[in-house]
Amino acid sequence: MSTDTPRAVRKTKAEDNTLRMDIAKLKEDFTRHLRYTLAITERDTTPLVNYMAFSLAIRDRLVDAWMKTLDAYSEQNPRELYYLSLEFLIGRLLSNNVTNLGLEKICEEALKNRKFNWAATKDYEVDAGLGNGGLGRLAACFLDSLSTLDIPSMGYGLRYDYGIFKQKIVRGMQVEEPDNWLANGYPWEFKRPEHEVYVQFGGEVQVQMVDGRQEWHWIPAGRVKGIPYDVPIVGYGATSVNTLRLWSAAADNEFDLEDFNQGSYVDAVQSKVLAENLTKVLYPNDNIDQGKELRLRQQYFFVACTLQDILRRHRRRGNTIAQLPDKAFLQLNDTHPTLVIPELMRILLDEEHMEWEDAWHITTSCVGYTNHTILPEALEKWSVSLFGKLLPRHLQIIFEINGRFLQSVSTRYPNDKARLARMSIIQESPFKAVRMANLAIVGAKRVNGVAKIHSDILKKVIFKDFADIWPYKFMNVTNGITQRRWLLNSNPRLAALITSKIGPAWITNLYKLSDLLEYQDDEEFMQEFHAIKEENKVKLAKVILETTGVEVDPKSIFDVQIKRLHEYKRQLLLTLYIIMLYNRLIENPDYDMYPHTFIFSGKSAPGYATAKLIIRLIHSVAEAVNTHPTVSQKLKVVFLPDYRVSLAEQIIPAANVSEQISLAGTEASGTGNMKLMLNGALTLGTMDGANVEIHDAVGDDNIFIFGLRAEEVAAKRPSYNPKDIYYADAEIKKVIDTISNNVFSILEPGLYAPLVRNLIDFGDYYMLLADLRSYADAQEKVDALYRDQKTWDKKALTNVAFSGKFSSDRTIREYCDLIWNVVPWR
Repeated sequence: MSTDTPRAVRKTKAEDNTLRMDIAKLKEDFTRHLRYTLAITERDTTPLVNYMAFSLAIRDRLVDAWMKTLDAYSEQNPRELYYLSLEFLIGRLLSNNVTNLGLEKICEEALKNRKFNWAATKDYEVDAGLGNGGLGRLAACFLDSLSTLDIPSMGYGLRYDYGIFKQKIVRGMQVEEPDNWLANGYPWEFKRPEHEVYVQFGGEVQVQMVDGRQEWHWIPAGRVKGIPYDVPIVGYGATSVNTLRLWSAAADNEFDLEDFNQGSYVDAVQSKVLAENLTKVLYPNDNIDQGKELRLRQQYFFVACTLQDILRRHRRRGNTIAQLPDKAFLQLNDTHPTLVIPELMRILLDEEHMEWEDAWHITTSCVGYTNHTILPEALEKWSVSLFGKLLPRHLQIIFEINGRFLQSVSTRYPNDKARLARMSIIQESPFKAVRMANLAIVGAKRVNGVAKIHSDILKKVIFKDFADIWPYKFMNVTNGITQRRWLLNSNPRLAALITSKIGPAWITNLYKLSDLLEYQDDEEFMQEFHAIKEENKVKLAKVILETTGVEVDPKSIFDVQIKRLHEYKRQLLLTLYIIMLYNRLIENPDYDMYPHTFIFSGKSAPGYATAKLIIRLIHSVAEAVNTHPTVSQKLKVVFLPDYRVSLAEQIIPAANVSEQISLAGTEASGTGNMKLMLNGALTLGTMDGANVEIHDAVGDDNIFIFGLRAEEVAAKRPSYNPKDIYYADAEIKKVIDTISNNVFSILEPGLYAPLVRNLIDFGDYYMLLADLRSYADAQEKVDALYRDQKTWDKKALTNVAFSGKFSSDRTIREYCDLIWNVVPWR
């Protein structure tokens, strides 16, 4: 008898015994945290208590790997990447951490036969209010990949008390409410008061002569305290656990007892309130001067805290300040952290007493800038008067940087005043302002875009003057997403099907998904692939019903546009097409179309009146469509409020069509397109952002492309007149007239007139009418293809199979090789 069988049996028994021990230990730790951390008996538990105790038990399991990682960094003293971002949209961490630790089965078993189970426990967690849109989600994906790839790194951000806001829809209107995500505590963070720092504001600058040289001294008017909170970020397999350090603002003197004793109760806590405002919310409304000032204070507080901490860590490892470029690289996620450049210069000049040239060499050797926008109006500028009021020494340094820079430009391009004006860090008119993007480019070692077309536009259009001087400085690193969060964790049944066929290697090497192409003609596999999508649609239909009260048909096409509300993203274009379908169905109830459910979700900035009006129009159109007895049989429109990571995790696995319809040449990259592609949705989009590279990956036959190309937009803009289209295309005219005739605003005539004026009278800047007919034609192709379900499913699988390039693992490897020069620590 072969000895192989007993050996296999013994191995299986050993594994079973280990599993039972792990389950028993997890139960024990859960009970321990209930009793000794939360001081509650099992008899008195609540869902919140269960979630907190179980999260703490899971947290225990990653702390050892976290300490091991930090010890390795201290011992090896590697070159380290510091990722600075005002947003980290990390979503829920319990399920994500369990996935990366490989503990799903243990968690399910440990909570079996209790009055709460694993599914209920992980769903109880609220999303961390640390971001808003793609910028923050990208940063979160990067953290996951940095840990998974064992890259020595650390993320820095702000610990917002209320995030951006919680979106409520009241009578079709967006209403912002505080997102008090920290109300019940946050089990994943560790407060680090031993590393608190102080940040100064205002005051004046004095100069003194010391040993024959000028020394500048900033005499601040006040200061606030920055308190760090650390969140461990576990990589897949837990070989590395990196740190996200978040700063919370506090008053230097939180309570004035003398004021209190004299009856000035408000004055007694005034400094506390003013200081804590710095980290109350993400992106304070900057439509008012106080909001602008708070934003600038917030950005400086962030970078000042972070730089002090980086330099403390650098020195603690025995490094000199001159070694900073060899041991650290600071990546700026958009312009928000650009104050790192003058702040580092201030430290090196005023505190380290370096010569200008030496300080500038260090600064420009260890800073990189990622640009995330093509829109000129979105490039940050701060008025010189405000800057001088809050950061007088930094303004001096910026003027000096600018003067030296313009001198070098003038030497290269003599008598070219127009070029000097375009490239200057200081804008002279219509008001004097600091151009943060120009400062970031001048002070960075490398500048990168986040999709091929975006990077080309930066080099050839937006920052052409700079690229002419420094062509080597500009490069492209296309964005990516983590497959651990967006497939393994959010679509577990599809992930299991994939693993059953090609093995688990795709979890850390997404290019392995190309092996799925072998199964396109495997009828059993394709039936299961289709069934998973249908099951996900049934689940989402339930969420839609519970959230909005609208019943949708899971058999209909689920066509989704889920992203931040902005005119360039063109949610209004999709709305115009829905009105076109509505008109067709009103005219002809027998109009032949496959049943369609359009799903919107996204937030508008609180002060963005046009975007908020678009949200209201979507709801008005939805009400007209969904309540019509015949139209609603073939067409439904829903808007899911309060878009966030956990909601995206429910929508994306159920989507059939991915709407990526920004005007070509306006979207930097997009990452929602990648998440939807990975989960088997077909892209309907323009040749913009990462859509271009998705098209290149899947080919013409597996994507629906429409509309003007970026170069066509540029060529058309000087002579574009939307009225020409309005009068030439009767159906498009009827769409606009339907809005103008108050069909969707009977009780408030003229409500949507501003949107109509933007389209017809004010030039239709984002060219919705120019692309609407092409878009409608593309939707006809979607309708026709979906009727052939087997062909549709093959194309959906093709999209999944060619998602490999769009992993954030690939993105991080490219950053390491091209920009950061950072290598794995193990």
